[in-house]
Amino acid sequence: MALKLRIAIIGQSNFAADVLELLLERSNIQIVGVFTIPDKGSREDVLATTAAAHKIPVFKFSSWRRKGVALPEVLAQYKSVGATLNVLPYCSQFIPMEVIDGASLGSICYHPSILPRHRGASAISWTLIEGDEVAGFSIFWADDGLDTGPLLLTRQTNLEPTDTLDSIYKRFLYPEGVKAMGVAVDMVANGTAPKITQTEIGATYDPAMFKADNQLINLQQPAERIWNFVRGLDSVPGAIATVLLQDGTEEQIRLFGAHLYSAGPVSNGQPLRLQGLTKPAWIHASGLLIEGTDGAFVNVRRIKRGSKVINASEWFKQAEQQPITDFSEDELSKKGILSAIWQAILKEPIEGSTDFFAAGAGSMDVVRLVEEVKEAFDVPLENDNVFMAPVFEEFFGQLVKILRQGSGGSGGQQLIYEGFTLKANKREIQVPTQLFIDGEFVDAEGKRTLEIVNPTDEKVLCKVACASPKDVDKAVKAAHAAFYGSWKQVSARQRGQLMLNLADLMEKHKEELATIESVDSGAVYTLALKTHIGMSIDAWRYFAGWCDKIQGNTIPVNPARPNNVLTFTRKEPIGVCGLVTPWNYPLMMLSWKMAACIAAGNTCLIKPAQTCPLTALKFAELTVKAGFPPGVINVLPGKGSDAGQAVADHQLVRKLGFTGSTPIGKHIMKSCADSNLKKCSLELGGKSPLIIFADCDLDKAVKHGMSSVFFNKGENCIAAGRLFVEDRIHDEFVRRVLKDLRTMTIGDPLNRSTAHGPQNHKAHFEKLLEFCERGVKDGATLVYGGCRVPNLKGYFFTPTVFTNVEDDMFIAQEESFGPIMIISKFNGSDIDSVMQRANSTEYGLASGVFTKDISKALSFADRIEAGTVFVNVYNKTDVAAPFGGFKQSGYGKDLGQEALNEYLKTKCVTIEY
Repeated sequence: MALKLRIAIIGQSNFAADVLELLLERSNIQIVGVFTIPDKGSREDVLATTAAAHKIPVFKFSSWRRKGVALPEVLAQYKSVGATLNVLPYCSQFIPMEVIDGASLGSICYHPSILPRHRGASAISWTLIEGDEVAGFSIFWADDGLDTGPLLLTRQTNLEPTDTLDSIYKRFLYPEGVKAMGVAVDMVANGTAPKITQTEIGATYDPAMFKADNQLINLQQPAERIWNFVRGLDSVPGAIATVLLQDGTEEQIRLFGAHLYSAGPVSNGQPLRLQGLTKPAWIHASGLLIEGTDGAFVNVRRIKRGSKVINASEWFKQAEQQPITDFSEDELSKKGILSAIWQAILKEPIEGSTDFFAAGAGSMDVVRLVEEVKEAFDVPLENDNVFMAPVFEEFFGQLVKILRQGSGGSGGQQLIYEGFTLKANKREIQVPTQLFIDGEFVDAEGKRTLEIVNPTDEKVLCKVACASPKDVDKAVKAAHAAFYGSWKQVSARQRGQLMLNLADLMEKHKEELATIESVDSGAVYTLALKTHIGMSIDAWRYFAGWCDKIQGNTIPVNPARPNNVLTFTRKEPIGVCGLVTPWNYPLMMLSWKMAACIAAGNTCLIKPAQTCPLTALKFAELTVKAGFPPGVINVLPGKGSDAGQAVADHQLVRKLGFTGSTPIGKHIMKSCADSNLKKCSLELGGKSPLIIFADCDLDKAVKHGMSSVFFNKGENCIAAGRLFVEDRIHDEFVRRVLKDLRTMTIGDPLNRSTAHGPQNHKAHFEKLLEFCERGVKDGATLVYGGCRVPNLKGYFFTPTVFTNVEDDMFIAQEESFGPIMIISKFNGSDIDSVMQRANSTEYGLASGVFTKDISKALSFADRIEAGTVFVNVYNKTDVAAPFGGFKQSGYGKDLGQEALNEYLKTKCVTIEY
């Protein structure tokens, strides 16, 4: 029977915090105290924060001893907790032997090397620097030596040529180390923990790499040694080299992203002299090329110059810019505001040298930073500004330059329309509420209207015109006239320029569009800005490039002797196209379809979703400003049962593009056939399977598994409708998902820190509640959520997780279209069965697999019946990649070159001469 342990955790960092969380799951363990470092400014170490959250006593000592003697007051506080075992997951402090031996069972420590090799504080770096073939870690019993105590256990993995200090830590030393600490504690509790004396054969003690002198790279050695040194310090702190500048001065730089280069010397590079090299290094298109003493080459992709990381290939392109030093008092006051914004995002104290990305920021953090800075200082700012100046001091200097230059105003054509003023997001936005037909905003027949409800507070936002079949007929005829009239006079290249003009206007007004989308549909603002609007702009720019590249072929055919025959094909626009789009991505779905439609030379009318048509109407205003002729683009809010049906039935509409549910898709397909056999493309429902094998990168699988279900509140056509998780990792996967869900910020979608907003509309919200009730009724285990978010007005649905879901259950077969994770187990020995289960659905829109086994991944891609396959990623769509499903998920493609074929017809011309 396992001993009851009273554990003191001594250390710091996320690693220690994760060990703490893991040990808290053991019923035989009581964490009696956490001993960590003092706060740095206002930043508390994450271990202390985690312990406090679990109401564990926290002690913060700047030092445990003075002049080699344990401090009595510190020792007394340690003894007060009565620990029977000390656990040191990661500790940067010197702990006195009175503490090490103070627990009756002793102290166990984690060290990131295979002891006795690479003792010391920089073990990971030296594992790479010395070119070891394997990396690993040791858990040992602490003694009075430096990493010399008896071994309890070790773990190792092969080092890959692509590994750096960062990658080996993240892929093995960290995740496996946390698990191994749990194993080690269990062994102690069970009385099975060995104490294996370390051998001194092969023992090394390596210098600490946090000293700058030790970071200087020796270039007088073979290429492989140079490469290993660089990757051993990548990405922190970076290997130091010295550039000998042409004016005789020297400049220290840091090297990152090195790899052995087998293509030999470059012929078109520019020489760069480095201290310690007898031959020049070369700046070329792929980086900085350094020749080792053995004649082999190392290529360095990135250089840190001062506080800024640049592509090494751009060394000579860097303009010599003097940083601003004469800041005014007002500008310096803004520095404090900017620092607070950075700190709120990065959760750590901000210094001049703080690197936004090195601190762990991702793409959504970039969006948040840009938006908060724009809001705080009323300046024009783009994402690129962050990438070009990722270090705080540089970013501040860039902000000051922008403030000094001022922001230019913008003119533009004003349309006359009835609408309302949306006051949100510190903006006042004029939004049209009428139909847009033939270049004008007009009332619907009989002035019919729809109420638009804000899903965040359930209040009526405005009323918009509701199109009737007669309004649809009016719009179709305007589009038909434009197709055979003014639009025919616009060349393909001019058409592309109009699309680029529109994209530029969308870019200029993207904050307004994202605000409207957020208020109208409940989309989180930062996501709306990056994806809903950002990908819409990308689609228009991408398809603009195709306008003058749509072409046919010449075909060799058998001639009718003695005459000759020339046969060629022409790709021509279809004519008037009807588009019916859903409510989950209002502007993006419009853009995915309409950009391809317009690029192909068609005219169109669109019926946006009746619950959220406002971005489509604002978009209509921009089309006029961009210069599109009247009638080319028409926007008609309305109900699917009358306006949508009228589009499907109209005799002059020659193509219909629809995204929505499978039942409605079937009805539309029938209407297209019964009316005039119009061409149609359908992107319909999905129940996309995501299979997660035990050999996956679990951190990545959890991250993307969460995104696969909860991205955009689950209102995502390719959402993973069912997760199959291998039984060996099932419980750990669920644990991590629940841990992340508990910290997910749910609330006002306009708040930059919000991660999860309201569902789009009431009927859908109620459907999700019914879906969960059905899941519970059928016997699935509801482990989280399944209800309205408490104490929050609006259609806020708690992200939900079901486990123990059987194949025949309703929730395993039907799409929820909401933030509901459906998890089923499978055994890794029976891949055929899980593939059969994944394919046993009438849907085939998307799919995903997480595994490190390339054979397994390719087999999955080959066997899965879905139009999109994600391997070790999810939701990674791009405007250049085709998108569409199989089976009852529809047919036809959006995006990519293939989407053009949905809006083109092929004409074959044969000439005899």
